[in-house]
Amino acid sequence: MDTDTHTRAPQPMGLGSNILNAAPNTEKGFLSSTGDGDLNNEKDGVIISIKGENDSALEVADPFAPFPEDPGVPEEDHILTIRAVVLGCICGAAVNASNVYLGLKTGWTFTANLFGAIVGFAVLKFFSTTFAEHFPILGGKFGPKENNIVQTAATSAGGLSGIFVTAIPAMYQLGLLKDPQADFWRIVSFTAVCAYFGFFFATPLRKFFIIYVARELRLIFPTGTATAMTIRSMHAAVGGAAAAKKKTKALAYAFAAAFVLRVVSQYATGILWDWHFFSWFYIWGHYKNMAIHVENWGWFLEFTPAFIGSGMLVGLNPAYSFFAGSVIAWGIIGPALVHTGVAHGVTIGEGVWSEYVTFASLNLKDPKNHPSPRYWLLWPGVLTMIVVSFTELFCQYKILYFAGRAVTKGAANGLHAMFKAAGKEIPWLASKSHLDQSHLVEDPASDKDQVKWWWWAPGLIGVIILTCVVLGVQYQMPIGMSLLSVLLGFLFSLLAIQCNGVTDITPLTAASKASQIVLGGATKGEGWAFKKAALLNLLGGAIASGSANQATDLTVDFRVGFLLRTPPKLQWIAQGVGSLVAIFLAPGMFVLFAKAYPCIIDLTAEHCAFAAPSVGAWRAVAIAVTDPTFPIPPSSGIFSIVFSILGALTVLFRNFYLTGRREKYRNYVPNFMAMALAFVLPQTQYGTAMLIGATWAYLWFKKNPASFNNFCYAVAAGLIAGEGIGGVVNAIFQIAGIGGDKYGSQIACPGDAC
Repeated sequence: MDTDTHTRAPQPMGLGSNILNAAPNTEKGFLSSTGDGDLNNEKDGVIISIKGENDSALEVADPFAPFPEDPGVPEEDHILTIRAVVLGCICGAAVNASNVYLGLKTGWTFTANLFGAIVGFAVLKFFSTTFAEHFPILGGKFGPKENNIVQTAATSAGGLSGIFVTAIPAMYQLGLLKDPQADFWRIVSFTAVCAYFGFFFATPLRKFFIIYVARELRLIFPTGTATAMTIRSMHAAVGGAAAAKKKTKALAYAFAAAFVLRVVSQYATGILWDWHFFSWFYIWGHYKNMAIHVENWGWFLEFTPAFIGSGMLVGLNPAYSFFAGSVIAWGIIGPALVHTGVAHGVTIGEGVWSEYVTFASLNLKDPKNHPSPRYWLLWPGVLTMIVVSFTELFCQYKILYFAGRAVTKGAANGLHAMFKAAGKEIPWLASKSHLDQSHLVEDPASDKDQVKWWWWAPGLIGVIILTCVVLGVQYQMPIGMSLLSVLLGFLFSLLAIQCNGVTDITPLTAASKASQIVLGGATKGEGWAFKKAALLNLLGGAIASGSANQATDLTVDFRVGFLLRTPPKLQWIAQGVGSLVAIFLAPGMFVLFAKAYPCIIDLTAEHCAFAAPSVGAWRAVAIAVTDPTFPIPPSSGIFSIVFSILGALTVLFRNFYLTGRREKYRNYVPNFMAMALAFVLPQTQYGTAMLIGATWAYLWFKKNPASFNNFCYAVAAGLIAGEGIGGVVNAIFQIAGIGGDKYGSQIACPGDAC
């Protein structure tokens, strides 16, 4: 999961790491290596298995070859259909809306791969059996390739929410942009260049990463593989439909329960949503005991289905690490800072609640010398996320080396072919472009099913030009800075895809923060005012990380299609349509939430339901690399360095010492990325909810592994999407004046306000 982070299941957008170690727990079956792990090993050494309801298993001995055709599944005459694309866009829209809500809450976002696959199967299977085969649009046979089109459209339509829970709100918080509603079309144009830069750039990468170098670099793309296996298992001739029907019911029930709870609970938050135990003790003690001091640090229980679902997906280690980070930051360090006078809170209660204090204020007159605990803890959280992300990247040095070699070979091969076509033979290029035939993967797509270069190349050139125009005209960014942002987008797209293919981790934190640092260095000598330098820094970083995110998601889609033998040109069209939906939907959702909850873009607000931790991380880096005053409290800066070094050493220890027979102990090593996010996020209830979800999933797996494998992902996905869509409905109610603020009860809430 990458608050820059995003899920191949849950990811904090900005963490740069998917917390899942492989594919989502419920659908992956298992991914195991019988080889020695050497990236240069020519043997596949991998067996992938997914167990079905009757413990039957699909086993694939070669993960770099497409699945064999299932003789029991009829041939598909129509793959790219209106019903598939429209349904995929609807599924993606639901995930996109959920991601803006969840990302602004805590920085976690989710891809639509498996959600689109399962919902797509349920709806189109119903259509195919209910309507006659030749019924317009809705009728006709339904198979795994059309299901893949639904999932592809869902993934692209569900993307791009990342920049709206990171860079864009940070611009408003710093006063660099003024009104989201008035800026809507400016934001849409910016989103469009991010979307289609990643879209066009990802197109040729299918051939490179999935056909040419997948075997050499061992690019399995765990989530993509899990998605393909899920689709195949649902369409299996024996038992597939029955198992899929049960999965769909589980998802639907979880979605409905989470949706209803989120909408109804706004009218009785203190009873149905948040249980403030320590406020209750304070009230029962006639407002004269010490319980209020625990409440002040945000320790209460929240029944948030989305983060209970997240905990179910990520597992014990990340969930417990996240909770431990909350305890360290908001249960130990924060109170110690206030006790010693290093940091200070702001009183927000009156009368009998006069001891009710917030320690999460960012509205500070002198943050360097008189910080709040939130501001003080922000810096160690951000620096640790950056250092840990880059250390994790360093630990993949073998991948980077072989990937660099493969990129060089691919570039040489392209140049050699170009010169050869022109009648010139260059021996040096010929030697460098030699491809080891044992490493090549069979491409199931015929030449007529490929995306031709004249489809994507003019589009890529055009979108680069358009990026320079949009950034120059709308934001006054010099062409040189725009081209530097585009170049960083190219480089980080290659890096992100390679890392995701091997580890299922998309290093968006490393990409975004590295791009901000590079762009900060580029602006240093220009003599620009802070506001202009910070705006260009955030815009350039968003271009680089947004395009890398989009390119990675679409390449994973191509991996799913490769395994299912879906023609790539049909996937490409579905991706283009889904991206078009996303460039309007994601900005629209952000404008909706900003209008309903203005505190999202207002740093002077003392209380906000949306903590937006990823926004804080992006804002902090932009300030650090562009503000000449460097407004970091000295004690916070020192602790940041120490804590980030500890995080880096832990990563090195896990990757280089806990190997071989000691590898089984890796699960007990704290996840510093998750711990660091807790420092940035002043709401402890999310760590508690994830801990509950992870513990529940663990006990479920121990008691009934078969049931867990069949239903855990479906239940978790339903909980996540249900709360997300419920949050969108709440925002609409808020704008319409019928929300909980006006008609709800604040009973059982601290200070009579939840």
